[in-house]
Amino acid sequence: MTSIQHDQETGTLRFPEGFVWGAATAAYQIEGAVAEDGRTPSIWDTFSHTPGKVLDGDTGDVAVDHYHRFRSDVALMAELGLTAYRFSIAWPRITPHVTADAIGPVNEAGLAFYSALVDELLAAGISPTATLYHWDLPQALEDAGGWTNRATADRFGEYAGIVAAALGDRVGVFTTLNEPFCSAYLGYACGVHAPGRTDDAAALAAVHHLNLAHGRAVAAVRAAAPAARVSLTLNLGWINPATDSAPDVDAARRIDGLQNRVFLDPVLNGRYPEDVLADTSAVTDWSFVRPGDLEVISAPIDVLGLNYYSPTHVRHWTRERPRESPTGLDDGSPRPWIAADDVEFPTQHGPRTEMGWTIDPRGLTELLLRLAAEHPGLDLMVTENGAAFADVPEPDGSVHDPERVAYLRDHLAAVHEAISRGAPVTGYYVWSLLDNFEWAYGYSKRFGIVAVDYATQQRTPKDSAHFYAATVRANAVEPAPG
Repeated sequence: MTSIQHDQETGTLRFPEGFVWGAATAAYQIEGAVAEDGRTPSIWDTFSHTPGKVLDGDTGDVAVDHYHRFRSDVALMAELGLTAYRFSIAWPRITPHVTADAIGPVNEAGLAFYSALVDELLAAGISPTATLYHWDLPQALEDAGGWTNRATADRFGEYAGIVAAALGDRVGVFTTLNEPFCSAYLGYACGVHAPGRTDDAAALAAVHHLNLAHGRAVAAVRAAAPAARVSLTLNLGWINPATDSAPDVDAARRIDGLQNRVFLDPVLNGRYPEDVLADTSAVTDWSFVRPGDLEVISAPIDVLGLNYYSPTHVRHWTRERPRESPTGLDDGSPRPWIAADDVEFPTQHGPRTEMGWTIDPRGLTELLLRLAAEHPGLDLMVTENGAAFADVPEPDGSVHDPERVAYLRDHLAAVHEAISRGAPVTGYYVWSLLDNFEWAYGYSKRFGIVAVDYATQQRTPKDSAHFYAATVRANAVEPAPG
């Protein structure tokens, strides 16, 4: 890429030529059509239909009906000038009758949907990036143990090969997993995501089998689509100790190990962090890691995707005061932080999103610089970044969302800063293109740059969409007016 520029006179931040400007979505959050074309239930179908699991009893049964409206949604992407679109593929649409023992017959109708989506994107001049797993595990595999069962990783590799063989002639990038942290810890440790289990040992087994699934998928994509690039997307945390005291620094080390290094190290260094193994030794002996697994897991990738929303502040909990946690997970329910019961997450002052997440774009810069320093030569991509706010449509239907515009401007400036300091960042995907089903929050939180009226399915670009479109056209971020 060519060098970036910062126009000191105007404050404009210009990005390298060829920088990728995209938007991201996930299948269960937008597609709907959960019983069409042969698709069978995923763990999120089961979870969302279980009373009390999702706010207001919302489900993804219809979501924003992207399955039937994808052509007009692609046209909307083209109007915004997007150069790339990151979508996920619903595993239950592709192999709806998978079991722990066999992948089952391929559902050609499911593949046809994604093939048509890819063709529509290419016709509009938009590069498709396909995520193979964004949390919608086939329910039949969960019934056989889910990610605690090693066979799930084997079946995932086979599924990845099927998709790559069908789409690899047109899809330039395949992402294996999206945020395995959430799949393992939120799904199996604290139970706030599907499948809703609360078993620390199971969660750590899920960590390894997700890593193994990634490795199996890398090999399968390389074999079926050798021209495609392969990536992994992680929601890494910018972990900050509250003070420089030894207990607080150690608290940060432990959380960094659980959130960041337990995924980064096996994939990029071919080993699990010794301190994480020691910290969790009372929970599991890690005997599910078999000889040869780490060689599979550490197969080279082409791109590492980073999802970033908010910083993480931690400190040692002395048990002399009530424990603080702005994560919403410390209300008596199990926590995702295994073997870290004496760690708390102190409340931070300053602006927050509607999710209650602190806004601090410095974390995006610092994480990109860390990855560039620790793993030189690896291309980096911001695969999700965005914010939920309480958008209120005007009488004419327009949506003015200045807080989201400011959030995006500041975080794009943070990306620019990282590039200027040597981080090889090749693109940025805003989360999300559309308001959608926000997992356990149902339809109560809106991340889209395009508003969706859930009653009519009408799409309306918000001010943030117009800001993003202007950024894409200019390949530059203009300073805030005034």
